[in-house]
Amino acid sequence: MNLLLFTVLTLCGLGILAAVILYFVANKFKVYEDPRIDEVEQMLPLANCGGCGFAGCRNFAESLVNNENIDDLFCPVGGGGMMKDIAGFLGKAAAEKEPQIAVVRCNGSCANRPKTNVYDGVDSCAVMASLYGGETGCTFGCLMKGDCAVSCDFDALYLDPETGLPVVDQEKCVACGACVKACPKNIIELRKRGPKERRVYVSCVNHDKGAVARKACKVACIACGKCAKICPFEAITVENNLAYIDFNKCKLCRKCVPECPTGAIWAVNFPTPKPKPESAPEEKTTEKEVKNETVVS
Repeated sequence: MNLLLFTVLTLCGLGILAAVILYFVANKFKVYEDPRIDEVEQMLPLANCGGCGFAGCRNFAESLVNNENIDDLFCPVGGGGMMKDIAGFLGKAAAEKEPQIAVVRCNGSCANRPKTNVYDGVDSCAVMASLYGGETGCTFGCLMKGDCAVSCDFDALYLDPETGLPVVDQEKCVACGACVKACPKNIIELRKRGPKERRVYVSCVNHDKGAVARKACKVACIACGKCAKICPFEAITVENNLAYIDFNKCKLCRKCVPECPTGAIWAVNFPTPKPKPESAPEEKTTEKEVKNETVVS
């Protein structure tokens, strides 16, 4: 009986000792977490898409709470309105950022860029790009296997069955950048949405010289420089055999569009210009008719 009682008391004593040790250890190594993190996390869209540059919304919320300056932090899914609300809740100021959208800078459709060989492998742009340049003479263009569409968590990308190229649904795109990272050819870029969703950009990423690029694709940029010369805002540069339009400088005047000899510059969502009415030719009175009128009178 004494042995049983001794055993019970010993075990109770060890349990109390372990509890005391755990208590002091927990207090020694405890990590304080700001309760505002939970509230900010609930204000986020909880998409965990990585568009903010963090692993998830929880990590992004922690950064918002712990950083005094949050100008460089932005959630593309929630947008500027949500960031303004979060900044107000935290008593901080958030810089306003213009909304962006993913843009596919390749117009090398099946009609514009004929195939020179046939790929027989895994339907993946990443796998295909690791093996060779692609099925056409252009080694820079879209591989048409749809890695970008698969990577999009918002169903904002799909492959056009007619052209084979990815198409961005501007109503669904949140500019998270997942498709940009998924494309091994870097043909997808995040650009400003622009006023009334209007944008002007060079739909080509081919760095080959003009003749080689044009032979591989009928609508390739040939780096002729006409667009750069006519741009009044110096928004266009031609480097490494390719023209590029800086969306921060571009004023959407569209003077460059008709100058491009291959149609590589796209103007999106602009209204179709109305045809000018043909004016009736003015009737000119000849000198002979004037003389006849004089004689009659």
